[in-house]
Amino acid sequence: MNHSPMLPAESPMAMPIQNLWGNPPGAREVLTAPHGMLVKRLLLLALTAVIGLAASSTVRMELSRDGLDWVEIALLVFFVPLFCWISFGFVTATMGFLKLITGEHPGFTALPSPASSLRHKTAVLMPVYNEGVEEVFARVRAMAYSIAEAGGAPWIDFFILSDSNPFHGKREEAAWHELADHAPIKIYYRRREKNIARKPGNIAEWVKRFGGAYENMLVLDADSMMSGETIVGMASIMEERPSIGLLQTVPMITNARTLFQRWMQFASEAYGPIASAGLLWWSGSEANFWGHNAIVRTRAFAEACGLPELPGKAPFGGHILSHDMLESALLRRRGWAVHMVMIGGSYEEFPPTIIDMAIRDRRWMQGNLQHLQLLGASGLHWASRLHLLIGASAYLTSPGWLLLILTMIGQVATHGDGGFVTLAPPSVLALTVMLLFGPKIMGLIWMLADGERRRSFGGATAVIRSVALETVLAMLLAPITMVTQTKALLGLLLGISAGWNTQTRDARRITVREVLPDLREHLLLGAALTATAFLDTTTAIWLSPIIVGLFLSPWLISLSSSENLGQKAEAAKFFRVPEPGIVEAKDELRKEPNGPAADGQSLVEA
Repeated sequence: MNHSPMLPAESPMAMPIQNLWGNPPGAREVLTAPHGMLVKRLLLLALTAVIGLAASSTVRMELSRDGLDWVEIALLVFFVPLFCWISFGFVTATMGFLKLITGEHPGFTALPSPASSLRHKTAVLMPVYNEGVEEVFARVRAMAYSIAEAGGAPWIDFFILSDSNPFHGKREEAAWHELADHAPIKIYYRRREKNIARKPGNIAEWVKRFGGAYENMLVLDADSMMSGETIVGMASIMEERPSIGLLQTVPMITNARTLFQRWMQFASEAYGPIASAGLLWWSGSEANFWGHNAIVRTRAFAEACGLPELPGKAPFGGHILSHDMLESALLRRRGWAVHMVMIGGSYEEFPPTIIDMAIRDRRWMQGNLQHLQLLGASGLHWASRLHLLIGASAYLTSPGWLLLILTMIGQVATHGDGGFVTLAPPSVLALTVMLLFGPKIMGLIWMLADGERRRSFGGATAVIRSVALETVLAMLLAPITMVTQTKALLGLLLGISAGWNTQTRDARRITVREVLPDLREHLLLGAALTATAFLDTTTAIWLSPIIVGLFLSPWLISLSSSENLGQKAEAAKFFRVPEPGIVEAKDELRKEPNGPAADGQSLVEA
């Protein structure tokens, strides 16, 4: 029997390291930019500024009736950017909601996949790092057969790019041999002996060795799943639109088992389309790259995305961790269009527990905060700089909220008159509630507005019950995340790097006793906030949702990690989501994916 070759013949491609602060390279003309993007972006920023400054001015006038002292000035310093932050998210969600509810944007749709239009080869790349071998190769098998069923076998090859240790490597190679000899498409396997520069180094090594033979590379994560129709369809768009450098899908969550995963899956399906449609509305051809479930033009990536190391030592120097967001900015700097599309058949798994999410979040925080020193890189489009700023500031809001809370308590202690929560006008408090909960209400309306969509979420009663429970759980999780991210930031400031460890994907129940040592700061802060009742009862009442969330943190983490409770929630019609167009990784993909992903309407019409 003839065995499949482990790797194809090499086709080298140069990938020069980019000078981020020198003269910007020449750029080509973007031919797929939707019309009116400047007006949309200015409207987004103007509405954000109007809401944020209106609330801030009202608060300032109330506080300054007897003059502003240093505590009140500090309070305004924290209040203004944080209020503008939630205003920006609300305006983006509102625009997405209006696009969806009016039918101007179709939401997540199926993507035609005309394999007959393909003329160039595409490589599907799955980087792995000490992952569960059976699960990884089950996904590869499912995608390989789905690609063949979609007619993409002559044009699409699959590469498993391993950075695993030798023990995992032997198991991976054995699994590859078993699969590749019978697969309907070409499947290759390569393991690097040295894990240099993590995933970016893994991809760059492939580009330099094999990139010349492939027009496109579709980049996955080890937990990614995409249908063959979607993969072929994205390749066909790249054929039709040669000025596009990258298409990023919006992957939805699959294989949810624990209560936490089901909760996150519902939130993604319920509110995600609104946020995604809003993001598409203002991103245009300057969209973002999330590092996976996206197709990239190989030569564009090679000429634009050779990443240098940042000056200094980790955690803020050295290799760039959140490489994807910078890579999209560098592609756009060269004049390649970067689009986000909402199409069906794009999925990923989610961390099974709050603890696992926090571990991943810490790595993302380190990478995103590295971007602050990249904001001044030469030649970047201003929308790309905005993406980098948003990504970095997302991890500064938690410490910001904590500092705002502590400043409010300081104001109560120094003034003794109820402080900010007593002086704040009812209009500002009502506006805050609207900004925080408005996207959830819009998501509820969107789910209930269409009969078929409503039934796909389990019916009107199930939708309302699920949104109510998700809102309560989200309120309990918020203070946990606030303290966890603040601890992570302090660790980074002390020079403790997040590192790069294998992500846990298997569900396991975490006991309360097991998690208590990691929650000392959460419980101590809960006790300290409870003590504000001795200063001012009104302030303590306003802080009660935060206090409850902090005190219940061990039980929320433990209970939400339960796979059994996840099954019970499903049986009770909590967190029902539309039936995905993709089955579990150990089965083949269905022929016609029906699940969510992202729509390229603005791209197709451009």
